[in-house]
Amino acid sequence: MNDIDKISTGLEGLDEILQGGLIPRKAYLVQGGPGSGKSTLGFHFLRQAIDNGENALCVTMVESKDSIYQNASRFGIDLSEVAALDLSPQDDVTENSGQYNVFSSAEVEQGPIMESVIQAVEKHSPSRVLFDSFTMLRLLNQDPYQMRKLTLSLVNYITKHDATLMMTSESLTMTSEDDAAYWVDCIIELENDADWRNLKVPKFRGSDYLSGNHAFKITGNGITVFPRLRPNNYNRKFTKGTISSGINGVDKMLNGGIEKGTTSLIIGPTGVGKTNLGLQFAKEAALRNERSAVYTFEESKELIVRRSENINTPINDMIDAGYLNIVPVEPLSYSPDEFAKIVRRDVEENDTQIVVIDAIGGYRMAVRGEDMLERLHSLTVYLQNMGVTTFLLNETKNVTGQFTTTNMNASYLADNIIFLRYLEVSGQIQKAIGILKKRLSGFEKSIREFEITSEGVKVGQTLDKMRGILSGVPEVGT
Repeated sequence: MNDIDKISTGLEGLDEILQGGLIPRKAYLVQGGPGSGKSTLGFHFLRQAIDNGENALCVTMVESKDSIYQNASRFGIDLSEVAALDLSPQDDVTENSGQYNVFSSAEVEQGPIMESVIQAVEKHSPSRVLFDSFTMLRLLNQDPYQMRKLTLSLVNYITKHDATLMMTSESLTMTSEDDAAYWVDCIIELENDADWRNLKVPKFRGSDYLSGNHAFKITGNGITVFPRLRPNNYNRKFTKGTISSGINGVDKMLNGGIEKGTTSLIIGPTGVGKTNLGLQFAKEAALRNERSAVYTFEESKELIVRRSENINTPINDMIDAGYLNIVPVEPLSYSPDEFAKIVRRDVEENDTQIVVIDAIGGYRMAVRGEDMLERLHSLTVYLQNMGVTTFLLNETKNVTGQFTTTNMNASYLADNIIFLRYLEVSGQIQKAIGILKKRLSGFEKSIREFEITSEGVKVGQTLDKMRGILSGVPEVGT
């Protein structure tokens, strides 16, 4: 199956889902409710033929030819070179024997429709044909036998004349719609739910494909498809080793640093220094001429830059040199598939070595009704397979008091867990750092002083004379 020569749908993400695109000279059915994007997908399909220097034909039974061209142009898709067979309702609606007629009797009969398609195919010799829509054809012919005969004739004639056929259809639970599933080679279903637009492929005869729901978005540039991340489909070779934080105390606690390609969880209450600690690893990566990316769901890029400059972390220099990319992410604007695609593109096109997600809570908002742990697991496994060192920042609920790692059972994702804590000591607030977990080596069990100063992040002496540090209100031991 991998040796099949396929053609592009006109959409990169959909081609990925279809494992390379469409098998030529086959029939495809695009189903979806009103406004789901069926016709827009068809516009991309037709435009790809023009981009390839081929002919294309649009058979429209819903909108006029001019309306089709205008709608496509709104998405920046020029279909002016696409031939059109306009079988849409005409403007001169007339009265006849007290009945309301939009189509003439000849137009709803099998012969005239088939003859019109044959003439158009012979005239234009298209490599692609879009038929919009199959639902209208079914509504115009209520006889199941005649409908099946007409449809199969259309499919067989077009595909045998070296054209790939795409038809659109409303998602209706009717027998004739279900029957269509047997004679088309592939079905693409579009859905517009409460949160995201989703696409899935329940059938693709003769080819493998990526199953499940995949997000897509319709913008001024048309459709963009974001295939669901399958982490085990990706990997690259990388040199194993340990990366430093640049902070002697942290490296000592971590037995030299963090191993490449691992996932680390940095946890702590608000304002304790999680982001600053994560950026120290990015700072050291820049000194090795390696690139890092920070995806911030909670703070603006400007705030992170200003705060980092105040503690002697040269963020602007790192950004200007191309060693750091800070990406603000509005949680309610991205589906998890789209966010994963953003991360993938950065890793694969820019050879990014470190990814910081700040923070898990913001990512959880992006996923919303989806399985948050499944999505985050897929993303971290992908990054691990690509040799990327990942830092997940998570804000714990309590400033002091009861100690928790995460409130969503995400600890299993991490190879390393670093915690930061506020302490109340003699009426003053102090900070502490410790290591809870390090999967690939030993680590220091002590808890140390943690401080953020104008000169940078500092880790001090061990707090071995204190007890109850994890409670946030320690006592001095004897």
